[in-house]
Amino acid sequence: MNDRRFPPGWTAERVQKLVKTYDSLSEEQWIAEDEAAQEATSDQATVTVPLDLLPEIRRLLAGYKSA
Repeated sequence: MNDRRFPPGWTAERVQKLVKTYDSLSEEQWIAEDEAAQEATSDQATVTVPLDLLPEIRRLLAGYKSA
C-alpha cells in the first residue's frame, strides 16, 4: 500500500469508514447531504462552468484574498 498522508487526527481506518458510509447512501440521501452542505455555507455559491474555464478560474482564486 502507498504511504498516504492524512490531516491531523485522520487515519486510513477513519477514511475507509467515511467511504463506506457515503458508498451506502441512496440517491435521496445524497441529495439531502448536498442540500445540507449548501445551507451550512451561506457565504459560498456553487456554479457550473465549462471545463475550459477552470484553469483561469483557479488562477483567479489562487490570487483571491478574503476579507
